[in-house]
Amino acid sequence: MNGIGGYTIEQALASLAPLPRIAEPIGPLQYQQRLHHAQSLMREQGMAALWLDASTSLTYFTGLSFGRSERLHGAVVLQQGAPLYVSPAFEVEKLRTMLALNGEIIQWEEHDSPTLVVMDALRQRGISGPMGLDELTPFFTSEGFRRASAGFDLVEGAAVTAACRMHKTPQEIALIQRAMDSTLVVHKAAASVLHERMTTTEMQRFLHAAHKRMGFAKLLFDIVLFGAPTAYPHGVPYPQTLKDGDMVLIDMGGELDGYLSDITRTFVFGEATPRQREIWSLELAAQAAVFNAAQIGAPCSALDDAARRVIEAAGLGPDYAVPGLPHRAGHGIGLDVHEPPYIVRGNATKLATGMCFSNEPMICSYGEFGVRLEDHIYMTATGPRWFTQPAHKIDDPFGVTL
Repeated sequence: MNGIGGYTIEQALASLAPLPRIAEPIGPLQYQQRLHHAQSLMREQGMAALWLDASTSLTYFTGLSFGRSERLHGAVVLQQGAPLYVSPAFEVEKLRTMLALNGEIIQWEEHDSPTLVVMDALRQRGISGPMGLDELTPFFTSEGFRRASAGFDLVEGAAVTAACRMHKTPQEIALIQRAMDSTLVVHKAAASVLHERMTTTEMQRFLHAAHKRMGFAKLLFDIVLFGAPTAYPHGVPYPQTLKDGDMVLIDMGGELDGYLSDITRTFVFGEATPRQREIWSLELAAQAAVFNAAQIGAPCSALDDAARRVIEAAGLGPDYAVPGLPHRAGHGIGLDVHEPPYIVRGNATKLATGMCFSNEPMICSYGEFGVRLEDHIYMTATGPRWFTQPAHKIDDPFGVTL
């Protein structure tokens, strides 16, 4: 069946292909530079060692990517020198084939307490003092380190990991840009195939296939909502069928060359009502207020405040009350879809060059509809820049005739 743009799903998929690369993926040189930066911060802060769990911080600094399990995998960064990798003994040979940066491997056997093996290895090297823990370390691992930490003070590792990861390099920004551009192409294709009686699950299948056509490793999330369920920020647990006059919300993001996209568009299938136009325009104005408040040196909280002033001036809210904006106005993005800096009340973190974050002050009215317009910003020395331009208008969100 043809959609509102006159395309079938098959035709739309056939039209998609990966966009040209504008930057090479991160490689050993960048991992080494990141490691040196982390070690410089560790020396400044007097942090003797830094534990990187099987998280995206391990990937950021070493290129290694493991699925989480009950077995301890990770790395220890010292104030200088190569990382010390940690692995079950039976996985060591596999690990050697995965290393982008050389380093010694601390191995443990199945009957060992792996955190004790790690701490004993540090003590044997004469290392003592504060050890930072990756903020994504699971509780059972942090508890293991606590029990084995004689001679060490365990501290929050985010002072190093987040301080490095929040400030993206031009190469990282270019990688995120290609991911965002690619997902925007899929958004346009998705709008072109919408048709009456289409289900949300049909659209989700299309989004996965379309991102694969665009070269993504995977689509990480696919929120598709029609009608009243658009008021729920993270969706509802049942499918919907599209009908004339429905608000349509599509929020999706995937991984391309290690970095993530995340874009939301909301529009009406058919003719919009005055109420739909009013709230959609208010959402666009709130998004613009966030962008205008995003200046070097401004606290993250000021951006959330700016969105709420616009929404509350229209009689919605106040604060997190619905109808209104029930959540923060944005989040950082990079290797994780949600990472620092968070655009939320009370966050005094000051915006600086290289920070990348979403701008999505959603307006929700439960039982009626919701509107989220989500684009991302990156900070330059002269102010904010859009990764993707904001939506055009409620009947034509992409500024093109579908």
